[in-house]
Amino acid sequence: MSHYLNLDHLDMTFATPRGPLNVLNNVNLKVQQGEFVSIIGHSGCGKSTVLNIVAGLLRSSTGGVLLEDREVVEPGPERAVVFQNHSLLPWMTVYENVRLAVDKVRSGAASAERDAWTLENLERVHMTHARDQYPGETSGGMKQRVGIARALAMEPKVLLMDEPFGALDALTRAHLQDEVMRLQAELGNTVLMVTHDVDEAVLLSDRIVMMTNGPAATIGEILEIDLPKPRERLAMADNAEYNHYRAEVLRFLHERHKNPESEAA
Repeated sequence: MSHYLNLDHLDMTFATPRGPLNVLNNVNLKVQQGEFVSIIGHSGCGKSTVLNIVAGLLRSSTGGVLLEDREVVEPGPERAVVFQNHSLLPWMTVYENVRLAVDKVRSGAASAERDAWTLENLERVHMTHARDQYPGETSGGMKQRVGIARALAMEPKVLLMDEPFGALDALTRAHLQDEVMRLQAELGNTVLMVTHDVDEAVLLSDRIVMMTNGPAATIGEILEIDLPKPRERLAMADNAEYNHYRAEVLRFLHERHKNPESEAA
């Protein structure tokens, strides 16, 4: 059976002054089109390294990534990344930051069409009111909205999110999580997200990939979240299944925290 996104036997070793450091060991993951998959684990387990390999920002030492049966060897517009740091260009307005991506992926379109597409994606994240503001004039949550709009404007086949809400306050984080749920339901994106937040992973995901501790980290368990969508945050708080899934992720993380050397066993 062909899979939409296939991480096949990924190994990643970096050269360091102390010798080779094996960060990832034999990581295998198959993702279906339209699936929302979160990757969670303790710091240093290679979560962001996995994401960067899928993005084409890193080449794995062995193994590889296939998207629609084509090998990923470099960055491309079919894989857009939303970083924890918004990565907006400070000398460009909100509109110009999104338009920059649109001009790259729709270079053959008329200027009016590119303008309309830029504004449509700002509207998706409720940021048209700030189109003429510069990043320094906006809040952290607004910056992340613009980063999401810029990524969506590329019409990616896979949206990659590297702890996109980790630097935000709890209320802003919750609001943006709700926005991501809404957008994913509307657009049907395939999403691969790195997170440290257990509740975020359970609320947003179809599956949660739990990484063992590094070095030589790999996938320890994969938890399928069998909860109907759309998911209401307040309803989930008293949902027994939701709390069961949450407990399973916490159990996995706690066991790794308590026995960090057991991974080699």
